[in-house]
Amino acid sequence: MILPLLRSIRPRHWVKNAVVLAAVMFSEHLLDVDYLLRSLAAAGVFVLLSSAVYLINDLADIDADRLHPDKASRPIASGDLPRSVAITAAIALLMGGLSSAKLLHADFALVALVYVALNLAYSLGLKRAALVDILMVATGFLLRAVGGAIVIEVDISTWFIACTFTLTLFLAAAKRRGELVRLDADAPLHRVSLGAYDVGFLDQIMSVLASATLLCYALYAMGVGEGGITASRQMQWTIPFVLYGVLRYMYLVHRGVGDDPTALLWRDRALQVNLLLWGAVSMGLVYGAH
Repeated sequence: MILPLLRSIRPRHWVKNAVVLAAVMFSEHLLDVDYLLRSLAAAGVFVLLSSAVYLINDLADIDADRLHPDKASRPIASGDLPRSVAITAAIALLMGGLSSAKLLHADFALVALVYVALNLAYSLGLKRAALVDILMVATGFLLRAVGGAIVIEVDISTWFIACTFTLTLFLAAAKRRGELVRLDADAPLHRVSLGAYDVGFLDQIMSVLASATLLCYALYAMGVGEGGITASRQMQWTIPFVLYGVLRYMYLVHRGVGDDPTALLWRDRALQVNLLLWGAVSMGLVYGAH
């Protein structure tokens, strides 16, 4: 049962929880061991909770997954992982994650609980509603970013939060577009909300969200209205990397390979190099004076 269970909790997708570390990275506390350990523990909590959510989602979607060209091979849909084992594992992961969150910080535990509640609502019905489905996905990332700031008790830029939300909305819309193109007429059979979308509409949404993401990041990088680190560390020099990343992703989506943002990040070398350069320049600007 170990290998099928491991496949079901999607280790490759755990990278999404790295957004929890944004607060410690940009609050000048990355080199403080206590802050870093608390942030890593918070990221670990979201690994546990997101793993449980994946299991719950697969249990709820078992019939639709069996009709999907790729998802049919998932352990629960294929029968490699019994439902009873998946249910037990999901409960254990939820209990472990929420208990750990409470030990870290009371307010962080509340964020974790809201994250679980929203994802349960998503898995059990809200994912069938057009627009609501992508809003729910983006909210999950927003809660991660906020939770990362709460657990170490630091402020996080309003513009950074807005950028995180618009970027994840953009990625969610791009994923829906990729699914719609790939599955064509069968798309609503695999994801009900796809029946309410069309490629032209999703292209418009992506354009709006890409612009909003770049604007919010530019305002964050220049420290507009907030001062602090971004205003004093010349973070505007990181804007070109964000611009390239967004445009590169849009290019790949229109080439027909954008239906899984996480998989694309793992295999597209240009995105990987760009992300590393953004991280290196950002850290150099924030910590260069230390």
